[in-house]
Formats: sequence, structure tokens, C-alpha cells
Amino acid sequence: MAPKYERPAAPVPRELPGGNGAAVAADVPWSAFVKEPRLRQVVGIALAQSRDLRKAAFAIESARAQFRIQRAQALPSIDAVASVTSQRTIVGPDNAAATSTIYSAQVGMTAWEIDVFGRIKSLSDAKLQQYFSTVEAAKATRISLVAETAAAWLTLAADRSRLAIAKDTMDSSKKTMELTEQLVGGGTSNRGDFWQATTVYQQARADVALLTATITQDRDALELLAGAPIPDALLPEALPDQLDWFADVPVGLSSAVLLQRPDVQAAEHDLIAANASIGAARAQFFPSLTLTASGGLLSTALAALFTGPAAVFTLAPAVGLPLFRGGANRANLAFSESQKELFVASYELAIQRAFREVADALATRATIEEQLMAQVALLEASTKAYELSQARYKAGVDPFLTTLVSQRQLYAAKISQAITQQAALSNRVTLYRVLGGGLK
Repeated sequence: MAPKYERPAAPVPRELPGGNGAAVAADVPWSAFVKEPRLRQVVGIALAQSRDLRKAAFAIESARAQFRIQRAQALPSIDAVASVTSQRTIVGPDNAAATSTIYSAQVGMTAWEIDVFGRIKSLSDAKLQQYFSTVEAAKATRISLVAETAAAWLTLAADRSRLAIAKDTMDSSKKTMELTEQLVGGGTSNRGDFWQATTVYQQARADVALLTATITQDRDALELLAGAPIPDALLPEALPDQLDWFADVPVGLSSAVLLQRPDVQAAEHDLIAANASIGAARAQFFPSLTLTASGGLLSTALAALFTGPAAVFTLAPAVGLPLFRGGANRANLAFSESQKELFVASYELAIQRAFREVADALATRATIEEQLMAQVALLEASTKAYELSQARYKAGVDPFLTTLVSQRQLYAAKISQAITQQAALSNRVTLYRVLGGGLK
């Protein structure tokens, strides 16, 4: 009774933007993708200890049990019953009474539905597909855990880099304050220069306090993902000079690779389950055949129960034809069909979301190298500008405002470079995740 399932066409272009070759990220094990040894150990801890993965594992067990329960309904339920019935009745005038006792031992089944029109099979197929969907959801959880752990580790490294920059700026601005104080005392500068130098110092001081608290929160977030405390030896000190913590991510040309993502697979299994539910709803319109049967021994004496001619049996097949249900069967069919359309939309949306995530990550990858080169050049220019302005201020050529502006620009350039470095590394992690990497 279930309609023949046909996979909906993918509502995205056939080729990925910027894709090339046939290799795909899903074929790259996470241990080969993560090249930083300490991060590799942290990801291993997360995969072994994460409560999210444990929840996913128990969700699979629950879905498997539900499928087994539904599948068992296709088989007859057979019970063995032994009983003793004692009865006292009035049998004659003057209320004469008699007592009778009957002993029985029987094996039988009650109302076993013979699945003529496939209702039970359709329900069983739906539960099986829901189980498969749960398995795919667990795979998606694993992929997300690998990526989120790497991202949290990167965030900690980036914040520690920014903290080092803030401390360095605080130290240099303090020296500038001391210099202006000396110049004020010598009469070659004014008190306003000192207070202007103080603004940079206090800004860096505030950033140091903020980043110190943020780094503690970063570590807490990382340990929550890992499901266990992380030793100090496995934590990053700062972002690397060479962005080689992760391997380059291969991107295939065909967008069909997105159909293998666990979240897309889970959406398709939900769609197949809804398709099977239509078969169960259709079968409700047809007659149902049930069978009740039992056989055993019956005797008025316990001693003769297994010796005398005490065999009895009951056979009661029944056919039920739905005549009037108040429109419930039609409503159930309409609900099943609408659910299927809902899951079709969910499946197509999952593919579109996957395509957008990959396209966004590829767009970032196409320009991130240029951004890094620009940030390096900006930092170099800002450093030279600051050194020159400071020298000219000491020589009395330029006002302190020029030095102050250069110092702020240098601080901003250092922070901006750290942010771009983090973005470049995060882009590789994101691209690896959205292409389905992390299962192996």
C-alpha cells in the first residue's frame, strides 16, 4: 500500500563553486586533518568522554528497541495458561448444592492480525527508517563535536594571543607615559600629552582584564565539549606563525557529495518513514483478518488431566470491515500525506542549507590568503609608523598626538591580524565539517 519512494531532485546547482577533482573531505580521517599533536589529543578525549555522544548512542538504542517492538507485532503472541476453576451451584430442590472443579492447561494466541494488506509491515518499515535517521543524527553529532572542539581550542589560542598583545601594548604605553612625564618635567611637553598617553595604557589594561576572564571561560567551554578536564600541557599558548594546524581540505566538483552528509541522510530517512506511514494509513480502509486459537487439556479431575481423553481446542478467525469511523481513516491518510510533503520540504531545505554552508566556506577560503597578506602588510606599516612618530616626538619634531594615533593604529593592527589568523584556521575547520569530514 505504500507509494513507491522516489528521491526528490536536489534543489541546488550540480557543481560546487570552487570545487575541483574527485577527492572529498569525508574520506579524510579527523586524525589526518588535525595536524597539531596537542589538539589531536584533546579531540580524542572529547570523542571518548563527550556526554553529547553518549546521549546520541542511547538515542540509537532507544530507536532500535522501538523498531523491534513494532516488528514483533507481525508475529503471533503465544501464551501458556494453567488454571483451576472451582464452582458451587444450586442443582436441586431445597437448594441442594453441588461443587465442581475443572483443571485446564492450554496454549493459545489472541487476536493475531494477519497482515494481508501490509499495514504492520508499513509501520515496521517506518520505525526502521526512524532508527536509521537516529543513527545518522548520531554521526552528525560526532562531526559537530570534532569541529566544535577544534573551534573552541582555536578560540582559546586566539584569546591568548590577544592577551599577549594587550599586555605588550600596556607595557609599551606605560613606557610612553614615563617618557611624557619626563618631558613634562623638563618643560619640553605639557601635561595633556601625559593624559593622552594614559588613555592607551588604560584601554590596554581593561582589555587585559577582559581577556583574562574570557580565557577562563574559553577553557570552561572546551572542557564542557571534551567532557573531562584538559591538562595545561594540552592547551595552546597562542596562534601559530604558520597556519599549519590543519591539513588542506579537498573539495570535490559535484554537489552530490552533499547527499552523503549525515544531516541530509537523516532528513531522507525521515522522508522514507513518512512515505511508509502512508501505506499503513491506506491499509486502514481495507478489511482486517485476525485469528484467535487455543488448544490444550481440560478435565474435572487433576489426575486425569494428562491421562484421559481431555484434549480441547478453539479456533476463531475473524474479519473486520471498517464501515463508519467518522472520517478518522481519511483524516489519518491526509495527515500521513501532508507529513510526507513536510519531510520533502525538510529534506530539500537540508540540501540547500548544506550547499550554502559549503559555498560560504569556499568563498572565505578564496580570499583569506589575500586578507592575511594585507594584515601582515598593515602590521608592518603600522609598526614603522609608530617607531618613526615616537622618534620624531622625542626629537621635538612632531606633537604627541601623532605618536598617540600611531600607537592606537599599531594596537588595532595587531588585534586585527590575530582575528584574521583565527578566521583562516576556523575556515578550514568549517569547510571540513560542512563537507561531512570527521566520521573516520
